[in-house]
Amino acid sequence: IQWKRVLPPKFHTEGFNGTPMALWDIILSVYYILIFIVALAGNSLALWTFFHQKHTSSKIFLMNLWIADICYVLILPVRVVYHLSYSHWNFGSILCRLSGFLFYLNMYCSLYLMSFISLDRFLAVVLPLRSQSVRKPLYAKVGVAILWVMVIVSMSPSLFSIKNHSNSTNTCSMLYLEKTSPQALVSTIIAFLIPFITILISYVLILLKLRKLKRQEQRPIKAKAVKMIVLIVMNFLFAFVPYHVCRVVYILSDIHGHGATANHESLERANQITSALTCISCILDPVMYFVLNQAYKKTFLQLFCKSTTNTNNNLISLRSNFL
Repeated sequence: IQWKRVLPPKFHTEGFNGTPMALWDIILSVYYILIFIVALAGNSLALWTFFHQKHTSSKIFLMNLWIADICYVLILPVRVVYHLSYSHWNFGSILCRLSGFLFYLNMYCSLYLMSFISLDRFLAVVLPLRSQSVRKPLYAKVGVAILWVMVIVSMSPSLFSIKNHSNSTNTCSMLYLEKTSPQALVSTIIAFLIPFITILISYVLILLKLRKLKRQEQRPIKAKAVKMIVLIVMNFLFAFVPYHVCRVVYILSDIHGHGATANHESLERANQITSALTCISCILDPVMYFVLNQAYKKTFLQLFCKSTTNTNNNLISLRSNFL
């Protein structure tokens, strides 16, 4: 397997659209810090909720989506330090390879777990009676276990890549690494299209089923189904579609021998941007938990209401003391 190394520009070069590289690294650092804070808070609440619930097929999928997210969220501080150090890697080759591995692990586990959730909703809404024998926790656990094994095995080559050096400065190219070969192009397209088509077909069939229901039967089911569809489609559009489109164009450009052109350099920068956008999924997933999981929603509202009440009581106490 041939790996294309995407080297970060040096301090004196320009970033995206002429932005000085120092400023560009700071922008990425601030972005990753914000993602880390919000995602850690949302996913920490999910941890408490999921492990105090009875396991159903949908909850098993959501719990594993949480595991995929938290594996990536916990490695984000390393990216922050990397960009604050102007693309100078100080953590050794093992953590460099692990960072790249967890990036792909999170992305493809998330994609396929969302397709599992969509299929589960399809069975529950369109085939509620016939699917009872299929929508069992045991089958969900088996499906999820197979998914984890497949993704880990397919992404494991990134754990054994050799660390790169450039001009005596340590750089972790694994953070924005791209395989550039015809095989990589095919695998990228297939890996994305399978969950995308699964989700698309599931939601079309769900919406067609909802149209046939009587109005009084439709309201509660439709409201929840539409919210879920909107959230997962948003997740795909903002977090995963830009990355895969950019990656396909990038690989095609390299295969056809345009690696030395200014256009290819722009694609390398676009790859860095779209890689950063995949983190949005770690924020949107807790929003999906809020919509799909009543226990998560209840816990969140209890914490929020308690915090608001305490704040109001403190303000009243301060006001009375002042007066």
